Amino acid sequence: MRILVAWDDPAQADLLKMYLGVNGNEAEIVCDGNRFLQQLSRGEPWDAVLLTTTTPSTDRAFEIFEAARKMAPETPIIGACPETDVYRIARFLTGGLRGYVIRDRAGDFMFLLQAVIEGAIKQAHAERERIVAERLRREIDSVRRLQETIIPRDIESPPGYDIVARYESSQIRVIGGQPVTLAGGDYYDAFAVSDDSLVLIVGDASGHGMKACMSIMTMHTLIRMIRSNRFRNTADFVTHVNNELCQQAIVNEDGGFITLLYGILNTRTHILEWTSAGHPVPLIQDLDSTEVAPAGDDEAPGLPLGILPDAEYVVRRTPVPPGSRLLMYTDGLAEAFSPEAEGHREFGEKGLRRTLKESAQADLRQTMRALFDASHAFTDGQGRHDDTSVLLLERDR
Repeated sequence: MRILVAWDDPAQADLLKMYLGVNGNEAEIVCDGNRFLQQLSRGEPWDAVLLTTTTPSTDRAFEIFEAARKMAPETPIIGACPETDVYRIARFLTGGLRGYVIRDRAGDFMFLLQAVIEGAIKQAHAERERIVAERLRREIDSVRRLQETIIPRDIESPPGYDIVARYESSQIRVIGGQPVTLAGGDYYDAFAVSDDSLVLIVGDASGHGMKACMSIMTMHTLIRMIRSNRFRNTADFVTHVNNELCQQAIVNEDGGFITLLYGILNTRTHILEWTSAGHPVPLIQDLDSTEVAPAGDDEAPGLPLGILPDAEYVVRRTPVPPGSRLLMYTDGLAEAFSPEAEGHREFGEKGLRRTLKESAQADLRQTMRALFDASHAFTDGQGRHDDTSVLLLERDR
């Protein structure tokens, strides 16, 4: 570390330099206040500053201290005061002094200097990290709130159906046990495009933070611009969205992509036509038997959006019988991991099926709550590390 020292006793300069210069450290001793400030004003990087608090007078020493604080606000300053003037150190501490040593006549204080200076440097670093972490926390929160503005809060259910949806940000614990709610790229929507056609959407942009948020907002804007009967075929719609997103650098730079499940439910024929772009296959449940099964086969569900122009997508058709439930979700719900030391066990589709079976007699909102509670409980309170969106639909008996 590099230490700049303003000292009042030239006879001690060489001794100070020796004590402070161990372990590869570098110390520069200046025995004049004005020259000390000139040296500091050059802008050279110093890890710490050591100065006397009484020379040539306490008032002048305080002026030098304040000037040094303005010139190098990030550099910790340590004071050295004689035994008879310890009470005068108070205003220095109030002004931002990081620490101090008491100058005994025998000079034993020099043995403490390096430890006090190193402690002050560590304290300053810790405070800077705390400030940066708090700024980052606020930044993440602002991005998260931006993302949540595009998530609908109230979904109107068509006659004969009930729909609930929920979004939950991921949450992790950082140093000190403080939770940080992360920004992400999850998305859901449900809206009618005609009297008998209901669009159901769940999407998930890769990664976290501003990029994922802006990717999903780009897709949301695109979907809202082309929501019409022009794309009755779900595969044609997904193909069009994919080609548009492939031209958006915000989505595909650094290997980014979006998974999407896009479906149109015909509320007259009760057939769900859907297309997946790399998204988990929806689950459908018979409430009488409580059995749960995938709404489609286990084949690859299509390439995620934003990777390859003109990628091919297929239409799947799933009947929605009376007394059945349909679950559409992002992988954050299933990929909740157990904190067990051995293995890498996740909540998975198995956990989703189990929870749906256990909640078959509960109403739709209670079932939604049970899905989130069970997934979270699986992490033993540590929280999911990916944001989660769930859309749950039930057809009346």
